[in-house]
Amino acid sequence: MKKLVASLLLSVCAFASIAQAGVIDDAVKRGTLRVGMDPTYMPFEMTNKRGEIIGFEVDLLKAMTKAMGVKLELVSTSYDGIIPALLTDKFDMIGSGMTLTQERNLRINFSEPFIVVGQTLLIRKELADKVKSYKDLNSADYRITSKIGTTGEMVAKKLIAQAKYSGFDNEQEALMDVVNGKADAFIYDAPYNVVAVNKAGAGKLVFLDQPFTFEPLAFGLKKGDYDSLNWINNWLHQIREDGTYDRIHAKWFKSTNWLKDME
Repeated sequence: MKKLVASLLLSVCAFASIAQAGVIDDAVKRGTLRVGMDPTYMPFEMTNKRGEIIGFEVDLLKAMTKAMGVKLELVSTSYDGIIPALLTDKFDMIGSGMTLTQERNLRINFSEPFIVVGQTLLIRKELADKVKSYKDLNSADYRITSKIGTTGEMVAKKLIAQAKYSGFDNEQEALMDVVNGKADAFIYDAPYNVVAVNKAGAGKLVFLDQPFTFEPLAFGLKKGDYDSLNWINNWLHQIREDGTYDRIHAKWFKSTNWLKDME
């Protein structure tokens, strides 16, 4: 009987040890952290003219993996399928400008936010006198666009529900629909729109720069991985205090030098 009890205790301890292992521990053992990302979101993650994935979030992840002592492996994934890909172990975590929403939080866990953004609008220049906020677009007379699976799409369907909506696979396609006069407004995160109005707007767009939503962006992990969340959150606190975060943030948000590297 004693042998049976001892055997059961060993089994329980072994199971507990396995259960406590998380993706950060796995990455350290493997030597690589695999991060799922859709590299189309300026200036967070995007592909430069040499085919390299660069951006604010990419640099954060590079600093994270440096602190872990491992290599960073970016796994390009379409945004509308990125959570299912995480849940089926295609990569270790999501680092793709993802807004922490309650709906998503029912499916995955999130780290503490690394930045807070909000939805803004790029509208056709001809509408500048008529459209002053998202409320003015809430009519069947208007057509709006955004990227499929994003909070831009969610907000469009919730707050501007009476307008005609078209979703696109990427930001550029949705934005060009407005530039080409086929749609009236593009709804998306402020950091993207502040760059896109000049880079892709071709002088045909007006940027309504007042955010009308509150959107914390965070890293996404599978549910139950509290050890990894603990490590990431402590790391986020560290880089905010030691100047690393400010240095990376300034590179992408206080300078436009990186635009020279884009097509």
